[in-house]
Amino acid sequence: MSKIGIGIIGTGSIVNTYAKCIEELGSTELVALYTKSPNRAKQAKAEFGVPVFSGIDEFLDQKEINLVCVCNESGRHGEAIRATAIAGKHVLSEKPLEVTTEKIDEVIAVCEDQKVKLGCVLQNRCSSDYRLVENAIKTGKLGKLIMGNAHINWYRSEEYYAKSDWRGTLQFDGGAAFMNQGIHTIDLLINIMGAVKSVFGNIKTTVHNIEGEDVGSAILNFSDGAIGNVTAGTALYPGYPERLEFYGEKGTSIIGAFIHCYHNSKNVMSCVFYNDENNVPANSKGPRVEPRYPISKFSNVLDVLRNEVPLYFGFIESTKVGFIATHKEPVGEGEEG
Repeated sequence: MSKIGIGIIGTGSIVNTYAKCIEELGSTELVALYTKSPNRAKQAKAEFGVPVFSGIDEFLDQKEINLVCVCNESGRHGEAIRATAIAGKHVLSEKPLEVTTEKIDEVIAVCEDQKVKLGCVLQNRCSSDYRLVENAIKTGKLGKLIMGNAHINWYRSEEYYAKSDWRGTLQFDGGAAFMNQGIHTIDLLINIMGAVKSVFGNIKTTVHNIEGEDVGSAILNFSDGAIGNVTAGTALYPGYPERLEFYGEKGTSIIGAFIHCYHNSKNVMSCVFYNDENNVPANSKGPRVEPRYPISKFSNVLDVLRNEVPLYFGFIESTKVGFIATHKEPVGEGEEG
């Protein structure tokens, strides 16, 4: 079977990870890149050894491209996805699909109309620790869930925002701590806890000179009767590993960068502590994610393109996460993410 040709929109640091995955899979091939920056175009061509285009139409005209990975600024994902779908090519987009639920709905509709596959990268579901917890909960080991919490209490320096013309902006980042940093952990939470019936959020910009929030909290009511809390921040010095908590009638499971703990109602407790920093991501923002986690996502997408399996995490999940991340006011009963 011939290799699946992949093109990438964007030339930021994340592209290095994508290029490594594409090479390791063997059944895929990086065939082209697109960037609006002439300087980045020269650098990318030298680094990756493939054609780099500065015109989106010329890039999408490349017949060798079967799948386009969208890796540019969050607020420009929609226009890139739309153009790619109209060109008849499948799409794998970095999170989020767009910065508002309305824009997410628009790109989903375009892809459905053009009959192309659309996936969103929510790769932390590939963490072995998380998969263990997910399986335990979904097979009933904790019983009926009564509470689920997510905490993403991080810190970002002023330089982090100052050196970027889009981070922390409402137009291109959709906010800050919730939409950018918190989105993956919120996804992990609702993947297990299920649909959200209502949400109340409270956000502030306290330390950084940005439009978006650098600290906030949310109260969730899930459709099955469980409740939950989310806290997120980029102003919480010095920053702490993210943490997920699942409480059920029969037990509790807590997962973070340095601990994976399960405690059931029969007073059986099992905790694993990770004291060696080599066992966690370099930035200590677990749950632990193996260095090769994007491979799992790419493999799933390739299987989808070959009509073998359903998409493990696609646009529906991105819509739910976007709903949580963008609602800062009470939402009425019955409105689900």
